[in-house]
Amino acid sequence: MKRMILKFTPGVLLAAAFLLSSCHPVYEVTKTEGTMIAIDSTWDAKPNAEAVALLAPYKAKVDSIMYRVVGTAEMSMDKGAPESLLSNLVADVLRNAAGQVLGKPADMGLVNMGGLRNVLTEGPITCENIYEILPFENSLCVLTMKGVYLKELFNNIAVRHGEGVSGVQLLITKDGKLLQGTVGGRPVEDEQLYTIATIDYLADGNDGMVALPQAEKRDCPDGATLRGLFMDYVEQQTAAGKKITSRLEGRITVKDE
Repeated sequence: MKRMILKFTPGVLLAAAFLLSSCHPVYEVTKTEGTMIAIDSTWDAKPNAEAVALLAPYKAKVDSIMYRVVGTAEMSMDKGAPESLLSNLVADVLRNAAGQVLGKPADMGLVNMGGLRNVLTEGPITCENIYEILPFENSLCVLTMKGVYLKELFNNIAVRHGEGVSGVQLLITKDGKLLQGTVGGRPVEDEQLYTIATIDYLADGNDGMVALPQAEKRDCPDGATLRGLFMDYVEQQTAAGKKITSRLEGRITVKDE
């Protein structure tokens, strides 16, 4: 078979490229298909030896950080509506973290159940555990809002049958209606200003928290990720000789029919 080598000047190549780009066919998608692929140990059956060797020193460094024990959980804690041990704990951490903005805890702490992605199991707590529970880069936001909008926020939480809260008590119905809400044991006054420590994701009105963007003031300190705040809390408790614990307090109660 004979081969032919053609040579073109830059001008000819440019003209050819222009013609190709101006005469491209129009395509229309007529069908799409997809399947679920399980990401499990079967993918490690035949690892690439060269890649493994290349990544080994980096893996060792990451493992030394992620497997570091930073505290001890007194009990296993999971999330769940209307109230749970894990959501109570994280909401408490947020409410107290507002001290770096307000000089004191916020009136209310709020975290969404959907942002808690794993169980905190009884026993040693590693950095990996905390990353598994709080994998997102959500950051602290301290909001100031009038009581009339705080009542609306309580309604938002009731519709979702509960979220992680601190500093407040809500009584809701099984079909997601608010019956009563208090802050620090006191009724909410429409014109009074209240502070809410939450995450930027919720402060933007996501997960149904549509009342939060109506805040009069919003302060989100740089670098204050929820994961970092929780890590700091665990290490501080550990340094004080305390285990990480939580309790159910009737923060959100569903009224029996």
